[in-house]
Amino acid sequence: MDHKRRRELALAGAAVLLIAIAAWSMQRGTVSSPGAATPGSGQPNTAQQSKSAIPEVDLKALKIVRPAPNESRRNPFRFKPKPAPPMPSAATIRQQQAAAAAQAASEPAEPPPPPRIPLKYIGDMSDPKQPGKRIAILSDARGTYHGREGGVIEGRYRIVRIGVESIELAYLDGSGRQTIRQTGQ
Repeated sequence: MDHKRRRELALAGAAVLLIAIAAWSMQRGTVSSPGAATPGSGQPNTAQQSKSAIPEVDLKALKIVRPAPNESRRNPFRFKPKPAPPMPSAATIRQQQAAAAAQAASEPAEPPPPPRIPLKYIGDMSDPKQPGKRIAILSDARGTYHGREGGVIEGRYRIVRIGVESIELAYLDGSGRQTIRQTGQ
């Protein structure tokens, strides 16, 4: 016989032997679980341990009559939007409008806030003419602007302060201020 054939037969024989040992062990019951006690070791059997671990059932609580569930039109298997709330009556709408008009007449009207400054803060650079000072670089859809603290941008805005990651601009007429972050928000 050649070497390869002998090796195959030896492996097949070892496999048959292992199967036979496993079947014999299972038949005799010698294969034990890790937590099982062996006979004669003085420890209680697992069947006795499981009886003491089962909680008692309160049979009286099971016999209590419970109310039947209420009828519902809801179908959990079908999606439907919630129904719209009922429309208020015409009289209610008129009362609400009259109350809003009276409140508006009694309160002085605040002027609207100034519009947002449409510039974006791109960054800054050191001023070559004045060491230690910085020049801010701003941009909008029409062009790019630059200026120092106190300078006027586009004839409408004054640079109040140049920060590390933000710039503070004010309207020339003093109607409002805005801080623009370098991230663009």
